[in-house]
Amino acid sequence: MTDSYNTSRRGFLAGAASVSALGLMAGPALAADYPTRPVTMIVPWGAGGGTDATGRMISALLERRLGQPITVVNRTGGAGVIGHSAIATAPADGYNLGVVTVEIAMMHHLGLTQLTHEDYTPLGLMNADSPAITVSSNSDYQDIDSLTEAVVNSEPGTFKASGTSQGGIWHLALVGWLQSLGLDGNHVIWVPSEGSAPAMQDLIAGGIDLVTVSLGETKAMVDAGRAVNIALMGSERASSHPDVPTLIETGAADFALATWRGICGPKDMPQEAADAVSAALAEIVVDPEFVEFMNGRGFNISYLDPAAHAQMMADADAQMGETMAAAGLIKQPG
Repeated sequence: MTDSYNTSRRGFLAGAASVSALGLMAGPALAADYPTRPVTMIVPWGAGGGTDATGRMISALLERRLGQPITVVNRTGGAGVIGHSAIATAPADGYNLGVVTVEIAMMHHLGLTQLTHEDYTPLGLMNADSPAITVSSNSDYQDIDSLTEAVVNSEPGTFKASGTSQGGIWHLALVGWLQSLGLDGNHVIWVPSEGSAPAMQDLIAGGIDLVTVSLGETKAMVDAGRAVNIALMGSERASSHPDVPTLIETGAADFALATWRGICGPKDMPQEAADAVSAALAEIVVDPEFVEFMNGRGFNISYLDPAAHAQMMADADAQMGETMAAAGLIKQPG
């Protein structure tokens, strides 16, 4: 577990509890009179994706512990706005939960909604995946120190990077890294892509110099020997890739960031229900079935209890605001 971070640079995962430490935690007993009827779990992204898969697994394990059916409902559209709004505006009676993702710290800065982290009752962070800095196996820069030195000493626009659309979380990862180096957020040209797969193809083809996406998204090319993960933008090394150092530990930059998923209810959720769900979530993150599921998909288990989850969401909002401002992406909600 890392100590508290430099507020705008270390990122919002510092202080997260490790999964191994969770085995020592003993949650309170579930309230005897909650729940008494089925619960709805809203997923703000489409069926078949990572958030949907994670949300359905958590729901299945939560259902066993709460003793009531949990129905997963996908509410998609509006770059995540529709689903996140559905969670926030659902009756705050304990029977409506949702998977809240990192986009809640981004959408209002983009002018897409007035929703913020303050519109929810955080119940537990379950997952966080930091981006790697990945280069081609043919790159002249096979370690983070040499790449950092080259980028810092380069003329603006010399290097190109990709990984997602303009203003997406992986673009903001690049901007934050550049900021931490004292550079303009646009010092490295961002080449928008439809996702990590085409970005990795472009990297191998020599069209760009680096990619900033999650370790799981680089796995195929790295395993094939065509790409190399030279650093992780996380507060600690990933258990799935213990050989990949973090920017912080190498001294290459004082910066960490991640995409994340947590379970929340609407604001002012009844305390009895919140306590029952959060206690169950603390058990789920160390459930062997959940651990096997997450590891098999390359998802990192990062648990935070409700209070730490709330603080992380607030910190993430501030960090995203600063990073998006540096990228020229801040807009006022319409």
